[in-house]
Amino acid sequence: MGVDSVKGTASRLRTVPAVSAVSESVEDNVPDAGPPYADVSDLKECAGLLLGSPTRFGNMAAPLKYFLDRTGSEWLGGNFAGKPAGLFTSASTLHGGHESTPLSMMLPLLHHGMLIVGLPYTESDLSTTTTGGSPYGASHATWSRDADALSDEEKRLAQALGARVATVALKLAS
Repeated sequence: MGVDSVKGTASRLRTVPAVSAVSESVEDNVPDAGPPYADVSDLKECAGLLLGSPTRFGNMAAPLKYFLDRTGSEWLGGNFAGKPAGLFTSASTLHGGHESTPLSMMLPLLHHGMLIVGLPYTESDLSTTTTGGSPYGASHATWSRDADALSDEEKRLAQALGARVATVALKLAS
């Protein structure tokens, strides 16, 4: 809902392939299920970016880091400079990385010259949530359960973040 609620914008969902601890993993371009794998061209084509990762010890997951580490030539070309980006994560506990994981995802985006869009405290859910969400981005506490649904506050914060990135992208494009 977030991005797609802003007139003149449309979302594009992508994922990154897994990496192997033994050697580089090679997978088909299209996974058996779920969204297609991201390609650097997706980042070049987007007007704004919402980047998400599960938390791994307070950091982004290795597959996302590996994907971002391969964007050096785009960094040299300044291809992502000036584009807005928002961040989201999930962690198995309330204090498991809801703030540090988005911060870790910001670092390569800042090096690319992207403009980080967060969640301001004008979003009242930031002051009342007992689950996820922070000024650094939307988040979800899974409590290590597979089917743990997002809280109403988490949903609203995620939608607000998507709408904010889409709105900023439109303003920068005009």
